Amino acid sequence: MTSSHDNSLTPWTQTWYEYHTSSLGESARCPLGFYVIPEEIVVSIVIPFFNEQRTLKTVVDKVAAIPIAKEIILVDDGSTDRSAAIAQLLAAAFNENHGAEYNRRFRVETHASNLGKGTALKTGFTLATGDIVVVQDADLEYDPNEIPRLIRPIIEHQADVVYGSRYLVNTQMTGRKAGYFWNYVGNRFLTTLSNMFTNLKLTDIETGYKAFTREVIDTITPKLISPGFAIEPEITARVAREKVRVHEIPISYCGRTYAEGKKIRWHHGWEAVWSIVRFGWFE
Repeated sequence: MTSSHDNSLTPWTQTWYEYHTSSLGESARCPLGFYVIPEEIVVSIVIPFFNEQRTLKTVVDKVAAIPIAKEIILVDDGSTDRSAAIAQLLAAAFNENHGAEYNRRFRVETHASNLGKGTALKTGFTLATGDIVVVQDADLEYDPNEIPRLIRPIIEHQADVVYGSRYLVNTQMTGRKAGYFWNYVGNRFLTTLSNMFTNLKLTDIETGYKAFTREVIDTITPKLISPGFAIEPEITARVAREKVRVHEIPISYCGRTYAEGKKIRWHHGWEAVWSIVRFGWFE
């Protein structure tokens, strides 16, 4: 197996899939995650951000490097640092390299003021034109290299919505950065409460990694009204109401500290509780 041969194989293509399954055997396909992402399927990757100048370029570079047909949508939620300028430079460079390719697009949308993550996500969802829509946070807590794993259940027609769970990870194999204890407790409480209203059996409704089919996004986006972090339980409630197939997969997670820019605060937990009750019961 020569290095030149390896370099000619683009991941997730039919040739790459056939080469590895023939080399390692069919039994290795599932545990090692070999599958084909059809070239005609375009994945819209929505990246909302607010004051993420430290990590934004790294995240976008990693997303851009994923060898799949994609549309990158950055939503600047009123940043006051250099994030907006960085986003424009990244978009210009990407579009210059890829020209008018139908399956390689990059755009930036800017809010004049900070309207909240929920509003930024709705803006991104509205602009997305791909067959699958993925949410990618701009803070490097989630690894963009896992996007092909995240969308696999949709590609293989097993799911309409996929959540990447931070709590399904086998930590003995992958390891994980220790986070805040009370954030963990809060997330588990919110997920349990949400499950009681939606009758889903999820482990992580607050995850920043979610993937949706085009049909699901078109259905729920016009109904979304939560401007801030309460958007996460609202999305879950509206997805549950549509009776679509929801899957969870384990993902890696590298939580950052408040000193590194973590934005979630205790009062967001109370907003999430109200969102769960509101959209699970009253609406």
